[in-house]
Amino acid sequence: MRFSNRNVRDLRWARDASERAENSAATTFHPVSSSLTCSAMASASTEQSVTDTAATLISKRNSTSVVWNYFGFKKEDAAQLQVLCRACRAPIATSRGNTTNLFQHLKKYHKSMYDSCMTKMPSTSAPDRPNTSRQGSLTEMFESVTPYERNSKRHGEITRAITEFIAKDMMPLSTVTKPGFVALTYTLDKRYNIPSRTYFSQTAIPELYKKCKEKVAAEVKTVEFFASTADMWSSRTAEPYQSLTVHFIDEDFNLRARCLQTTYFPDDHTGENIAAGLREGLASWDLHEENHVCITTDNASNMVLAARLNEWTRLQCFGHRLHLAIENALKDDRVSRATALCRKLVGHFSHSWKKKAALMEAQRELKLPEHNLITECPTRWGSKEMMIARVLEQAKAISQVLSGDRYARSLIPTWQDIDVLESIHKALHPLLEFTDALSGEEYVSISYLKPVLHLFATSVLSEDAEDTDLTKSIKTKVLAYLNNKYGDPNIQELLDVACFLDPRFKIQYISTDNIPAIKTRLKTEMVDLAQRTYHREKRSRTETVQMPQSAQPLGEKAKRSLGSFFKTSAASPSLPVEDVAEAELNNYLMTPTIDGEDDPLAWWRVHKISYPQLCIMARKYLCVPATSAPSERLFSTGGNIVTCTRSSLKPAKVNILVFLAKNL
Repeated sequence: MRFSNRNVRDLRWARDASERAENSAATTFHPVSSSLTCSAMASASTEQSVTDTAATLISKRNSTSVVWNYFGFKKEDAAQLQVLCRACRAPIATSRGNTTNLFQHLKKYHKSMYDSCMTKMPSTSAPDRPNTSRQGSLTEMFESVTPYERNSKRHGEITRAITEFIAKDMMPLSTVTKPGFVALTYTLDKRYNIPSRTYFSQTAIPELYKKCKEKVAAEVKTVEFFASTADMWSSRTAEPYQSLTVHFIDEDFNLRARCLQTTYFPDDHTGENIAAGLREGLASWDLHEENHVCITTDNASNMVLAARLNEWTRLQCFGHRLHLAIENALKDDRVSRATALCRKLVGHFSHSWKKKAALMEAQRELKLPEHNLITECPTRWGSKEMMIARVLEQAKAISQVLSGDRYARSLIPTWQDIDVLESIHKALHPLLEFTDALSGEEYVSISYLKPVLHLFATSVLSEDAEDTDLTKSIKTKVLAYLNNKYGDPNIQELLDVACFLDPRFKIQYISTDNIPAIKTRLKTEMVDLAQRTYHREKRSRTETVQMPQSAQPLGEKAKRSLGSFFKTSAASPSLPVEDVAEAELNNYLMTPTIDGEDDPLAWWRVHKISYPQLCIMARKYLCVPATSAPSERLFSTGGNIVTCTRSSLKPAKVNILVFLAKNL
């Protein structure tokens, strides 16, 4: 059967009219019927519905959300104003680009399609997440770019942090003007403007120094006993300084170390001038000399004289003593030749990059550690031992490299040189760790001296059957030198007292003949301390102003409690102080010693209630450092501050910067 074009158009018109009628009927239903209709449609096959309507609805132009895959527009809707659901053909009221109603329609009427849509959604674009962002007000926008006021809290916090960074890390003041640092601060906080270099130099650093000095002064004001270290040194610009540090144990048994001063010292470095400078340094911090336990210095004659003139107990630095003992033991022609050869080898490989590369290649071939040779420092005996150990380790690689160079072939160590170096290494290597262990200032070190000297005599420096004659000679000379220098009776008594008060050792390393004298000394000091405390409390009670009788209300009579009839004076001991001191000493010796790795101050912190007088003696003597390393560390700090680019720093500024670097 054939149809004309007009008939075809009529059929299409009739079909479109029927569809429009159905759509009109669907959209004019009541809400209940519309809901039922959508529910009925949702119960049908979703995939079939989408397929049937895909040919009649077109997708949204330039859409990015996956939800638009389930909605479209009619072909004749060129402006895409009316959104239709591809499943139920229901119109959705939505503004341009807003997809919230689309999600809600799928969630309410097409649950399976909604779940499928949500699985395709990025995690950050979930519509159920509440939108907490809001457009800032005009005032807030201006505040976000307005620089902080100079007197604002935030500006002050950042400025103080920069000031402490400069002082603690010993940075030059020009750091605040460097482009990289300025960019860093701008990235961290765009509202912060860095003050000028002059501000940090003339205002911020002096204010920080004032606050830090007040804090240190408050700490040392309450100190009952303290020790010190001192030394003389010269800066890069040849300006002389005198350093002074104090060490004490607070009431909570924490060991504290504070740098008091790095004073410009243009006078002659005589013992008299140094003694006067040390007294002035303690007086400026209101530290009384009668509470000064001991000063640890090196073995310079002017420092020894200064301590003697001030009548201070002086402890010689263990590190310096050990260095001198080893230097004295190595005075041998064989040792001199072997060590000189090592220095030449190190210099040869250090000044030629080709030789250094050849050494590394030989190390790989011989499967040796790829280590560089170590240069000796004349003032540090440990560097000599490390240089010798490294040459012995790389002896094969050194020989392989130098054997092909006829000009440097003479530097190859002979077997005699190797024997001498091995003998030196065997004697000195066990001593290497003791200097570093005794140079700490954050833990008790003086009580180690007696055990260390005993360990040297019994094992470390004792002669072994396999030792060569040179090794035996070195050990004997080192031990004899140390025993001679630490043989002073006053020093021996100080070391015995410190060892006695360390719960790790007690009387283990003290001679039996010296134990009664040590107990007598401690008992005498404990009695004197108790009596001074009693008289001080008595004076304070006498000076206390009591309320006059006339101030009491008339007609009232104070009632006494039952306990007041048995109350005695708090300052009057129930037993003689001599008996109390004796009991504390005996009870202390009866308790077992603690492990050698335990902290003696932690033990005293727990047991100070049981030994109220003896714990004060522990705070008095255990604060003494075994070496003068704290003062020497000030040299390094000063060297990091007075650099080539900061050589114009005035001595007063150097003192401030060193003080802050050590005490912050």
